[in-house]
Amino acid sequence: MDWDKLRIFHAVADAGSLTHAGEALHLSQSAVSRQIRALEESLNATLFHRHARGLILTEQGELLFDATNAMNKRLDAAAARIRDSEEEVFGELRVTTTTGFGLLWLAPRLPHLYRKYPELKIDLMLEEKVLDLPMREADVAIRMKEPSQADLVRKRLMTVKMKLYASKEYLEKTGVPEKLEDLHAHRLLCQSTTSAQVSAGSSFVQRLLTYDIPSLLTVNNYFGVLQGVLHHLGIGVLPDYVIEDFPALIPVLPEIESNEIPVYLAYPEELRQSQRIAAFRDFVQDEIITYRKNQRKIAENAAMQ
Repeated sequence: MDWDKLRIFHAVADAGSLTHAGEALHLSQSAVSRQIRALEESLNATLFHRHARGLILTEQGELLFDATNAMNKRLDAAAARIRDSEEEVFGELRVTTTTGFGLLWLAPRLPHLYRKYPELKIDLMLEEKVLDLPMREADVAIRMKEPSQADLVRKRLMTVKMKLYASKEYLEKTGVPEKLEDLHAHRLLCQSTTSAQVSAGSSFVQRLLTYDIPSLLTVNNYFGVLQGVLHHLGIGVLPDYVIEDFPALIPVLPEIESNEIPVYLAYPEELRQSQRIAAFRDFVQDEIITYRKNQRKIAENAAMQ
C-alpha cells in the first residue's frame, strides 16, 4: 500500500475536508482528490461518504483511519526517541494524571522542573480517563493505581489517603466534630460517588454519607472541593497531600481516613532511554523525597502540640 496515499488519506479523514487537508499538506484540492480516488480503487472500497457539509468516513474508512492513526502514534514515538539528545533535555513531553493530583500536587511543583530544563515543553493532560501510553496518547502518566499493561515501565511513588479538612473560620463558627456522628451538624464537601475517581475515595465518601449528613456539596474533582473548604463552606474530603501546600487547613477527625491509594509513575518501555522521560522521572522522585520530609515535619509538629 502506497505510504504517500495513506498519509493523504489520514489528513483528509482528520480534517473532514479535501480543501483543509490540501492546505495542511500544501497540495491542491484536485491533487488530494486524485490520491484518494486512487487509494479507493486500489482497495476496491469507498472510504468516504461525500455530502455538502464535508466528508464522513465509511465503515471501511474507519478501519483504515484506525490503522493510520496507530501508525502515526508509533512514528511519533520513534521520532521522539530519535530527537532525544544524550545530554540535553528539550522538546514536548505529554504528561497525563488525574485532575486533582495534577492541579493540587504536580502543577505547583513544575516551576522546579522548568528552572532546570527551560526548553522543555510540558503538555499536561488532566482527566480521570486512563490514556493508552503504548498507543502514544501520552508519554508518561502518574496514576492512582498500578498500571495493568505489561509493556510499561512503572514505579510506585507514594501512597495517598483521603481525609477530612476544614478552615479555622468554619470550625470556629460551627464547632469541631468529635465523632463521626457529629458530621450530621455540618456540611460535607466531596466528590460525587458517581463521578470518576479512585475506588478508595468513593468508598470513603459512601461510608461518611451513612451518617445522614443533611447538607452536601459535591464537585467532580478535588480542586473544587478544596476551593469550597478554603471559602469556609464546610468539611471537605481531600487527599492528605494538600496539607503541605495549604497548611492553614485543619484536619478534622484525623483518625478517620480512607484506605491507602498507591501512586505510580508509568511510561512505555520504548521510551526507557528518553532523556525527557528521565528528567521528568527524576524531578518527580526528588519532589516525592521533599514531600515525605515535609510530611514527617508536619506530623512531628502536630504531635508536639
